Parts: sequence; C-alpha cells; structure tokens
Amino acid sequence: MTPKANTPAISDTDLLFGTLSEIGAALKKRQISSVDLTTLYLDRLEALGPKLGALAHLTRPLALVQAAQADRERKSGKVRGPLHGIPFGVKDLLATAHDPTEWGSPAHAGQVFEYDAAVVERLREAGAVLLGKLSMIQLAGAGGYRFGSASSTGPGRTPWNPEHWAGGSSSGPAAAAAAGLVGFAIGSETWGSIVCPSSFCGVSGLRPTFGRVSRYGAMSLATTMDKLGPMARSAEDCGTILEIISGEDPRDTTTSEASRYRRGKLRGIKGMRIGIIRPEYRKGDKNHNAQPETETAFEGALGVLTGLGAVLSDATLPMIPMDPAASLIVSVEGSAAFESVIRDPARLAKLKDDEQEAGLLAGLVTPGADYLRSLRLRGMAQRAMADFFTRYDALVAPGMLQVAPPLSISLDDYFAGSDKGLSGMGNLCGLPALCMPMGLGAGQLPLGLQFVGAAYDETALLSLGIAYQKLTDWHRRRPPGLFGS
Repeated sequence: MTPKANTPAISDTDLLFGTLSEIGAALKKRQISSVDLTTLYLDRLEALGPKLGALAHLTRPLALVQAAQADRERKSGKVRGPLHGIPFGVKDLLATAHDPTEWGSPAHAGQVFEYDAAVVERLREAGAVLLGKLSMIQLAGAGGYRFGSASSTGPGRTPWNPEHWAGGSSSGPAAAAAAGLVGFAIGSETWGSIVCPSSFCGVSGLRPTFGRVSRYGAMSLATTMDKLGPMARSAEDCGTILEIISGEDPRDTTTSEASRYRRGKLRGIKGMRIGIIRPEYRKGDKNHNAQPETETAFEGALGVLTGLGAVLSDATLPMIPMDPAASLIVSVEGSAAFESVIRDPARLAKLKDDEQEAGLLAGLVTPGADYLRSLRLRGMAQRAMADFFTRYDALVAPGMLQVAPPLSISLDDYFAGSDKGLSGMGNLCGLPALCMPMGLGAGQLPLGLQFVGAAYDETALLSLGIAYQKLTDWHRRRPPGLFGS
C-alpha cells in the first residue's frame, strides 16, 4: 500500500473492517488503490474463508481485472458511485457468468451459468469488485435441515467462535462480512436467512420489501417469498447498497417502478411510533431456549431508542396463523422448485441432511387445498399488517432469542420451543427488516436487534438503525483471536 503524500496512513485491518464510506474515502484520498485493497481481501478470503466454511468459489482473476479497471477510471476522473472499487462477495445462489454456481448442494456440483444475476450486473455497473461466491446451506434450506453442516462446503462458522454456527441459509455472506473477508456481501431471505446469520455473526443485514430487488439469475426457493439483500458493517452501508441493487427489472415481474429505492432525508427519530414485540422469555422453562442476556441487551436497546425520542409501546400482532401459512408456502414452493432433484434418487441421496430429503418429499405431496388456504391467509395477513402500520412506524424485537448454537447440536433441539418472533409474519407479508448488533450474549457471542416496517418503507428502518448505531458501537466490534481485530 502506497499512501499519497501528506495523507495519514490507514492500517490494513481498519480498511478490511471499515464501513463503505470509510473504504471509499481511503480510495478517494489514494491511501490505497482498488487493486491493493482487492488483493488484501482476496488473500484474507482465501486463507480464512475455508476455515469459516464461508467460501464457495474465489474469483481472483476477475476481481483483479475489475479492480484495475476501477483504478484506471478513478485516475481519469470517472467515479461510478459510492461502491466504486470496493470488493464484495455474493451468496452462491446468484449466477455469475462462467463460474461455478452450486447452490451449496452436492447435487449441483459443477453447475455453471453463462450470465450474471441482475444484482451482480448492477454492482458491476456501480464499479464494485466481485471477490467470489460465498457459502450457503444447500438449496437455501429447502425441505428443512437439522444441522448447520447441510452444505457442500461444510458448516458455516461464526468468526466469534468457529465452533458455533454462522446461521442459515446465508451463512457465508454473514461470516465473511463479520470476519473482514469482504467489504460487503449479498445474501437472500425466504424465512430468516438474512436476519438469523446477521444476528449470529454480528453484522448489519437488510431484508428488502418483496419485489424491491430483482431476483433474475438467483436460485428460486419460494418464488412468492424470496428476497435478496445486503449484509454489511452498518445500517448506513445497507442503505447505500440497496439504492444500487434495487429497481425495476422486466426479467423479474415482481419488480415495478416502485421498486427503486432512493435514499432521501432520513426521518427524525423523535416521535416515531415503535411497537415492541416482547418475546416470551419463559424464565425457568428448560424447554425454551431464550437466554437471559437477550432480555438484558434488548431492554438496553429499547432504552437507547427511548433516549432518541421514539415513542415505544407494547404491540401484539394480528391473530392470524401467519407462521403455519408461511411454512406451508415455503414447503410447497421449495419442493416444486427442486422436483427434478426429488425425482432423481441418485441426486437426492447426495444431499447432506436426511431431514431435508424427507422435507422435500413431503412438500411435493401437500394437498393443493392447503396451499391455496395459506395463500388466502397471506392476503388476510397483508391487509391486517397494512392497517397495523397506520398505527406504528416500525416494530422492534430481538433478531434471535439465542446466540449462535454449537455446531454439534441439532437445530431442532436448540430452537425447540422458541418464540418465532417476527420472521414468519415479515416474510409471509413481504415486509422489510433490518437486523444489527445490540450486544454480546453467552460465550461473548453476538445478539441482534431487529426492526420491521411497512412495505416499501425501508427508510424508517434505516433511520432507526443509523440513529441507533451513532449512539452504540456494537457494529464496530470485531471478532477476537485468529479472525482478527
């Protein structure tokens, strides 16, 4: 790294763990070139990515070509925007031309597409540099799974303690962002797959409104519920990325003119109406895995919001069976998406989790009447939540009730009896959510804070998240030990 004359040096570590604005400022001041920065990230991702189960495929030659182009353009005075020259990674369900896109699945080993996903196209056009494909739970968890090892790359590990799970199914993007292996990452969520790993790995993750971001070139799990979103250092970073990847795309008919997100003036927090969804902690209940540190951290976060002037009150979601409806839709649509695998015993047997195999088979024989009933329930839930958000600007709850589980434990056992929180409702109704760090729990592992808002109102969530992070430093904390601070 060759700093520009009279410009204070910045350490490699601070760059690797920097926010997008900090990395962008270093590039603008020529404290580092995009090629040098990209090389730092590539070397770190190649060395530590496999140890975290976070790396599916490194795109070193492409990354260095893109970085060199970014440097040439910057030198000539052409800067494409805030992501120009900044390295990133994508979950391995997004197609990248001529590179493996294996969906975390041994049944899809060697799969290659000849085109880029829409999100990859837009990031390339913004001057961002693709470092590689990041690991995921096989088939994004279609059919369900019992262990975090249900992936062709092995278990995703949180960099805070690699004997604990990074969360699913966007385990690679979360672990890579948390460990300073990428400047930012793109994950996906159908039910919890951005919120859960963001919470377990201590990063900021944004699940956009359904239809906000084109899914062209992305593996389909549940076509009426899949969403793509950013995972990064801060809430502000998430807003920066969302503005670039959002927008109408005729190749994805769920997008429209309303899909484009434009960052405007943030809302003032004073007077914002925040509904609190309080978990049932069930103290002393051995069959319920809520942890006391979660309650302490959550109450502390509520105190910060109160200090900012938000008006907080306890809220109760409409009495509609949203979790069962969401679960059935994901099951049926997931089995339909992978019917060719289900009907090929040799390929089905390659999957890494017996529960997943059984779940895929079950989804294929679910009665059509049950699926249609769940779709009707979704319509009821969407109308009820639209009315709900006339009384609240956002909802707040813990991202997860627990810290990341040990890799050795069954996920069915670890989450048994847990309050499912906002995930089923938010994903069924296609609502946006922002998850970010709010503290450390058992074993000094991260805990997440979650905001959920009305459809297409990411601004409310980002306003809350940015204000919260100005008064706290949890998003600045770095994993200790081998994975570097």
